[in-house]
Amino acid sequence: MVYMVQAPLQLLFAGEATYRVFYSTTHGALLSGWRDAERLNPLLQAPFPRLSRLRKMRLALRRADCLVEVHDRSHIPLSGRNPALQEALGIRPHVLVLNKMDLADPRRQPPPLPPSLPAASGLAEMGAHWIHGPSPENPVFCLASRYSLLGPEAAREENQQVEAGSRSPMPSITYGSSGKVLSPKAVREARDFFYVLLASTRSFQASKKPPCPSVGQYLQAEIARTVPQEDARQLQMAMFATCLKLECCISGTHSMDLVALEPFGEYVSLPGLDCTFPRGYSSLTERLLSDLPEGTVLLNKAVRTIRWQGSFREQWDDARVFPVRVECEDGDVFLADHVIVTVPLGFLKEHHQEFFQPPLPERKAQAIRHLGFGTTNKIFLEFEQPFWEPQQQLLEVVWEDESALGEPSPDLKATWFKKLIGFVVLQPPEQHGHVLCGFIAGKEAEYMETLSDAEVLRAMTRVLRTMTGNPSLPAPRSVLRSRWHSAPYTRGSYSYVAVGSSGEDIDVLAQPLPEDPRDPRPLQLLFAAEATYRVFYSTTHGALLSGWREAERLNPLLQAPFPRLSREAAE
Repeated sequence: MVYMVQAPLQLLFAGEATYRVFYSTTHGALLSGWRDAERLNPLLQAPFPRLSRLRKMRLALRRADCLVEVHDRSHIPLSGRNPALQEALGIRPHVLVLNKMDLADPRRQPPPLPPSLPAASGLAEMGAHWIHGPSPENPVFCLASRYSLLGPEAAREENQQVEAGSRSPMPSITYGSSGKVLSPKAVREARDFFYVLLASTRSFQASKKPPCPSVGQYLQAEIARTVPQEDARQLQMAMFATCLKLECCISGTHSMDLVALEPFGEYVSLPGLDCTFPRGYSSLTERLLSDLPEGTVLLNKAVRTIRWQGSFREQWDDARVFPVRVECEDGDVFLADHVIVTVPLGFLKEHHQEFFQPPLPERKAQAIRHLGFGTTNKIFLEFEQPFWEPQQQLLEVVWEDESALGEPSPDLKATWFKKLIGFVVLQPPEQHGHVLCGFIAGKEAEYMETLSDAEVLRAMTRVLRTMTGNPSLPAPRSVLRSRWHSAPYTRGSYSYVAVGSSGEDIDVLAQPLPEDPRDPRPLQLLFAAEATYRVFYSTTHGALLSGWREAERLNPLLQAPFPRLSREAAE
């Protein structure tokens, strides 16, 4: 459609060549743009002759079957407290989607770090790093492919067909705490043996009597049973300890002793060689947001309480009754027929009792208490020049005096950095600079958050000098780290099935409220997020699929004639 408008100033010209005294300069180009903006101001402040953006939005709303508001951080709400837009909407089903950035009291903690921060000339992903299992079965990969957000390697069919659960064959080097590079053959043999044991944990899925309560206890028992306890095996035992630390990072837990053995095999690994977004994970969310009308997403809107099972009315419309009322910290209130809550499990563990009124049913509260939620953090180190070889993509760290059968030190202050599993080299250096990304999990990761940047940088410098055997190794020039445990919106990273819980707890957490399917006002509260997807918990694709699942749950209600309207009319 083309709109023809008769108006002055149809074409305006800016650019450095149009600024008489500052031609050929950047500031001349900038000033020329400001000049022409000033020329337009008198016209735009008067009644505008063409269709305004608001008018177009109202036309679109009149054709809509349902209004969905997605709230996450800033912008003006599409409807919210706006009577004019309420009038444009008429009586339509109203779905309010609350994302994790809403559901926190900003006075409790400083705001969390954004998902992606500039580092060198590229991006440092503070949250999700890889697409795990990039293959046609993965919806994140499919969306990224559709929007051309991936590099050419990720699109190759042979990469998509790599066996599910395979560890990425990154060119790596393994340093020992003795300051020497460890034998690649010895490292490979120990790692292969460990992952054979880890794969055997899947055989206890649905077992009524697993041999041990936890994955960690089972692995330690098998190592003690099958590996001779000899001095010559010390390196192998140290490698097993490093493998357990890696599994803690993957599972988002302090110890594999906390991860339940029987349901561990329910988790599904998709095929494909893990890949990254060249422009950051946020490039996908930005592309998805670009399809929504402007003003649909509201950011930085802290929510105090969600009241459900109520009868709430807008001040300007007493005829319409809503069952859910969302109360914000700044005093704003949003009424809705349905609210989709995607707040992380860590926040629910701390705040669910006061956050929902009336409180959640005991069955759901119990599932929240039983499931596990831990912390995995990243530590980015930027160097003037790399000390690693160009082909190396992973620098592993092994403390040779440790053993998978030993007890961890309780002195976090003295040993926290030993939980670090190593460093991934951010690729390519032309985009990222010379940057290493270290991974650390559990209580050690939480302790790291309490330290200053200078303390973390000094500790990392000591680790690298110890591992390389080079006491003169230049220190990193900067450090950047995530603090997911301190972030009030998350209180950790992602979920796992803890000892004492099961996959059934995940299903209970995902169930909408009210529980009674015969309730005349169904699906008031719906729950999404990674912790609600039984076979893909802890993953981005699990989080995405959980949102789609709840949207599908609402579809029959929103496509049919609105039941509350007809019921109220009949009464």
